[in-house]
Amino acid sequence: ARRRREVRTVLDRSPARRRRRASHALRAMRRGGGVTRDPRWRLALTVASVVFVLDRLTKMLVERTMTLEQTIDLLPFFALTYVRNPGAAFGLFRNAPEPFRIPLLLVVTVVAFVVLVGYLRETPADRRVVVAALGGVLGGALGNLYCRVRYGEVIDFFHLHWGGWSWPMFNVADSAITVGVIVLLVNSLFDAKTPAPH
Repeated sequence: ARRRREVRTVLDRSPARRRRRASHALRAMRRGGGVTRDPRWRLALTVASVVFVLDRLTKMLVERTMTLEQTIDLLPFFALTYVRNPGAAFGLFRNAPEPFRIPLLLVVTVVAFVVLVGYLRETPADRRVVVAALGGVLGGALGNLYCRVRYGEVIDFFHLHWGGWSWPMFNVADSAITVGVIVLLVNSLFDAKTPAPH
């Protein structure tokens, strides 16, 4: 019996046996799917990529064709105004001290990513609107994070105003985050009102 155990141990350590075990593990991973085969991740990553690319393209266009603080009126209530925002979305924390502001915003962004990924993993694949909203928020957060890491501030340019009223400037990333959060909040309200199945 001892000799049989020794032979089995030698066989288990052989390269051929290890390769077979590795191939079994790979096949199991492929059968299980993963990020590339999960329709939730495909949709979320597609939306996030579109938001990120649009955000980068519009910021680059504004940066290269407009001067800082320049305004181009498009409608009586809407204009393009090029500003640099050292704070969060819509100018939040812009007056906070820089040694405190930048680390805080980076930590908040990382925590938001972790929370959103966890939310996405718990969302059923048939909730496509919710998954797309999560992708929009992720893409927007990534767009502003890229800008903040590269410049230390974010490029904003969308400007809503009417008479003496003016909303803080924002960008494509902020828009995607806002729309995504609204969709998630509405979905949560509907879920709260839906009776649980017995």
